[in-house]
Amino acid sequence: MLCSTKKQGMERLIVVCLCVSLLSIFALADPGAVGVNYGRIANDLPSAVKTVELLKSQGIDKVKIYDTDSAVLKALSGSSIKVIVSLPNENLTAAAKYPSFALSWVQKNIVPYYPLTQIHAIAVGNEVFVDPNNTTDVLVPAMKNVQSALVFYKLDSGIKISSPFALSALQSSFPASSGSFKTELIEPVIKPMFDFLRETKSYLMLNAYPFFAYSANADVISLDYALFRENPGVVDSGNGLKYTNLFDAQVDAVYAAIKALKYDDVDIVVTETGWPSNGDKEEIGANPENAQAYNGNLVKRVLTGGGTPLKSETKLVVYLFALYNENKKFGPTSERNYGLFYPSEEKVYEIPFTLEQVKTWKLKPASDRKAQSQAPTKPVYGGESAGSNGTSGVSNSSSAKGPFCVANVKSGKERLQKALDYACGAEGGADCRSIQPGAACYDPNTLGAHATIAFNSYYQNKGRANSACYFGGAAYVVTVPPIAELGKCDLTMDSEEDNGTKGAGKLFVQTNNKENAEAVEVSLSSPRLVTLLGSGTFGISWVLLVLMYLSF
Repeated sequence: MLCSTKKQGMERLIVVCLCVSLLSIFALADPGAVGVNYGRIANDLPSAVKTVELLKSQGIDKVKIYDTDSAVLKALSGSSIKVIVSLPNENLTAAAKYPSFALSWVQKNIVPYYPLTQIHAIAVGNEVFVDPNNTTDVLVPAMKNVQSALVFYKLDSGIKISSPFALSALQSSFPASSGSFKTELIEPVIKPMFDFLRETKSYLMLNAYPFFAYSANADVISLDYALFRENPGVVDSGNGLKYTNLFDAQVDAVYAAIKALKYDDVDIVVTETGWPSNGDKEEIGANPENAQAYNGNLVKRVLTGGGTPLKSETKLVVYLFALYNENKKFGPTSERNYGLFYPSEEKVYEIPFTLEQVKTWKLKPASDRKAQSQAPTKPVYGGESAGSNGTSGVSNSSSAKGPFCVANVKSGKERLQKALDYACGAEGGADCRSIQPGAACYDPNTLGAHATIAFNSYYQNKGRANSACYFGGAAYVVTVPPIAELGKCDLTMDSEEDNGTKGAGKLFVQTNNKENAEAVEVSLSSPRLVTLLGSGTFGISWVLLVLMYLSF
């Protein structure tokens, strides 16, 4: 029928308009994707077969593993679960120097399983820039050789190559719009890596943990801001964009750093993020309620569509850390409590994994939100609450228990000694009096112990800027320093004003009688311009000595 009434025409027009409107809404709300990290540093986990059944039962269709374990890859075969496998840091040097090694690695670890096991990416190394073994120089050559091996076996069209970054690769991170990479990394590794990612149409893998930033600065970061809960938000003074959560700000700081180098076409996949359900007394915020809120609200935020404020049209892809609690992980209690499931396969807390589950998911109310937050009601990540110089979201009167700068003893005696000489010299300005012969912290008389004290003094004096703890690979950032290397010396902040300067530091030497502890000033005073994106130290071995960093 070629003709219709006016009324019928109007009805059809309305229907068409409604359809177009609905299509527009769904197009704008392009949902992201959620996966999990399947770590296995434990002796009580279910078999790989049972784990795959668990993943499927929860609707989880993406998983990242930290190796190429044969049993795991076989269990994933035919499951339709997409997999990111990893080439460990200890294999980077061989993969970089010997193309034959990379070829053999792909032949043994990828070819037998693909495509029945849907391997879609290889993580070459993990947080290499903070790896104590200092494999930075071989990262890109290793990536290129693994890529060449994929090309040889005609697998390059289906499998991407990348490498997970920690946030410590950033030189600047506040405000997010000012994000930039460490200058010493840009030419030798950052640009070559981004050239490679662009050429292969791959993406940057990023490990981002708002928990670290909140836990170290709980007096100035709102817990609501860290957990995606309702809050007033913070306006970025650099571009005017409003942030309502710390996760978006962290990711956008890296996007800004990428943009500054003119690699706008390189996207980010967040390959690790999470929140522990338990922790030591000093690990503020580590509890089941906060872990549920962070992970659950993050999944909801990702699956309901939309990117970050800076990249609003780019959907988020996020891998939660981790699938299980892993009882053999070294370090503080939190390290063994990032799991979404117990080894019994029982959920640690209830969160959604699919859009259908999001629709019915309800967040369990915290028993005492005020006690948990220990923070002002206004989220502080910058803007009005930043320090007076506008360089930090932490006020000069804040308290922070780290991060700290420690010596990388694996960097070699020559490099370590050169870095120590610089830190203690006129140019470095670290206070090294306590490590002189006969002084309170001369013993243990080891290069590593002396370097740790000197490096940390330099780092604190420089306002804990990420670039202040590198020393050509001779140092790295941790939350707590190694007890064995420092002996009786315990870095902390004095509670008294020193010559009228608040925050003057002292290095306390512990004796058997705590009341008679000898105190030796080592100049740990700092403007406290602490980068709120955290130290990116996840993946580094943690240690047991807790440093009490007091404030006024």
